[in-house]
Amino acid sequence: MPEAAPRKAKVAVLISGTGSNMAALLYASRLHRATYEIVLVASNNPDAPGLALASAEGVPGFALSHKGMARADHDAAMLQAIAESGADYVALAGYMRVLGSGFVSQWQGRMLNIHPSLLPRYKGLDTHARALAAGDTHAGCSVHLVSDELDGGEVLAQTRVAIQPGDTAEALARRVQWAEHQLYPRVLSDYVAQSSDPEYLLGKVRELALALPAAHEKASMGAPGWRVGSEKSGRYFAYFNNRHHGSPHVALLVKTGGMDELVNLVEAQPESYFKPMFYGASGWIGVILDRPDPDWDNIAGWLERSWRAVAPPSAVKLLRASGDI
Repeated sequence: MPEAAPRKAKVAVLISGTGSNMAALLYASRLHRATYEIVLVASNNPDAPGLALASAEGVPGFALSHKGMARADHDAAMLQAIAESGADYVALAGYMRVLGSGFVSQWQGRMLNIHPSLLPRYKGLDTHARALAAGDTHAGCSVHLVSDELDGGEVLAQTRVAIQPGDTAEALARRVQWAEHQLYPRVLSDYVAQSSDPEYLLGKVRELALALPAAHEKASMGAPGWRVGSEKSGRYFAYFNNRHHGSPHVALLVKTGGMDELVNLVEAQPESYFKPMFYGASGWIGVILDRPDPDWDNIAGWLERSWRAVAPPSAVKLLRASGDI
């Protein structure tokens, strides 16, 4: 049976004006093998031209002026619209509102922004004029994760743009915008693809599994697996499932306490767990990895719990001696 294709990440884009970066993201999302789709364009400016462009392209829109509203109330309305769209990620594209800490924390690690400077230089406004005044040889743009600090989150990628003799802020801004339109779709596509990239997810699981005492990797039926104990007599405590046997998920398979726990978890949290076809009857559960916000602390906890279920006493003593239990 062929492996299921990974789902596209759903992205909500926030704008305040013309939405040229939103348009770049939108049209890139319609290319072959795009990793995301735009499910909402929202704005604090009901007259933003970008809203009309999104509507013409069949993308749902939401607009609510922030004028006369408390920041927290406006943020709450935007958050509700984003939640109703089913978005996995938020992309800020010329959204001229400083977001409150509650908004930022809810989308920590899943909200990106593009800024017209080579961060950490020139946070805030008037970036091109400041670069010219400083005598810089290059300006540029940066895509970064959004944090509570204005333009201070982790920089994911940058593009440098040469400053030419006699440049004005307006001329430089036009060239930097061309660079933005190239950079933002590429970075967003690569970033959201991590959540469904089997090699990336395998690497994360491998690192956690092999950090446990006496753990080693050994393939099982062609799939990576991890055992505890000796090479000869070790017992499996985890398997990596890359959409095998008809499963639509990239997942970690680990041991539960039994069928009652497995069934309860799958019924209560189907977005996080499933019953594997060949291992479920033995009480193994699938922890879904290819999702926008995998809880790696929870995944590490599952690995350790499954490890302890089969580990020899000597290995458990090593873990206890390390202070981890």
